[in-house]
Amino acid sequence: MSESPITLYRLQACPYCERVVRMLNELGLEYQSRYVEPMHSERNVVKRVSGARSVPAIVDRETGVTMSESANIVEYLESTYAEGGA
Repeated sequence: MSESPITLYRLQACPYCERVVRMLNELGLEYQSRYVEPMHSERNVVKRVSGARSVPAIVDRETGVTMSESANIVEYLESTYAEGGA
C-alpha cells in the first residue's frame, strides 16, 4: 500500500483542522492525519516540516507544497484539486 500524497498535521477537536478535513473529504482526496502535541511549544514535528508550530499544516508530496493556516490550505486545495481548478 502506498503512502497518501497529502499529510495533514492536526489537533483533536480543532475547528480549523476540521475545516481542512471537510475540504479534503469534499474533494475526495486521500490523506494521512498526523495528530500532534496539544502543547504549542512541543510541536517540533510540525516545525520541522512547515517552519512553524501552528496547525493545521499540510505537506502535499504530489505538488511539493507545504503550508499552514486553514484558509490558505482550503484555497490551495480548491484551486489545485477541484473540478475546473487551475
